[in-house]
Amino acid sequence: MILTGNQIRAELGGNIIIDPFDEAQLNPNSYNLRLHDELLVYEEVVLDMKKPARFRRVLIPPQGLILNPQQLYLARTVERTETHNLVPMLEGRSSIGRLGLFVHITAGFGDIGFKGYWTLEMFAVQPIRIYAGVEIAQIFYHDVRGEITEYTGGKYQNNKDIQTSLLYKELQTGQDPQRRLEFGREG
Repeated sequence: MILTGNQIRAELGGNIIIDPFDEAQLNPNSYNLRLHDELLVYEEVVLDMKKPARFRRVLIPPQGLILNPQQLYLARTVERTETHNLVPMLEGRSSIGRLGLFVHITAGFGDIGFKGYWTLEMFAVQPIRIYAGVEIAQIFYHDVRGEITEYTGGKYQNNKDIQTSLLYKELQTGQDPQRRLEFGREG
C-alpha cells in the first residue's frame, strides 16, 4: 500500500527523513523533490560496464540550461532522504513528463534503509530548457510485509553528490557476468 501525504508527514523524523522538508511540496500521496544546480555528462563515446567513465560537471545557470536529445544527463535532488521500514520509490512528475523529459530511465526503485540524494538519469525527447530548483520528481512510499533487512553498505549508500554508475566495482570483484550465464545454464 502507498502512504498518503498525511502519513508521510506523520512518519517524518522516524521512518522518513526529507531534508530540507517544505510542507508546500507534500502531495496527497507523494512528496515533490527538486532539481539541484549541477549535472554530470559522460565524456565517453562508448560506455563500458567494466570501467569507470569520464564525465564533466555542468552548472545550470539562472537562465536555465537546454538539454539535448540523445544525451544522458545525471543529476541529483536538492533533498537528501532517508527511509526505514518502507520502500521509497521515485517517479517523474506528470508535468515534467508531458514536456518529454524522462527523469529516471530505470532506477526509480529505492531500498529500505537508503540514505542519500537521489541520482536522476535524465533524457529529453526534444530540446528542453531546465532550471535548478524546479520540482522535478516525486517520492512515494510503500508499506512492506515480512522481515526487513535494511540496505546498509551498498555502493550508493550515504552519497553526497551525483552518482555515476558504479557497476564496474561489481564486475571487478570477480563476479564475471559470463560465468553467471554459464552457471545459470548448468544449474
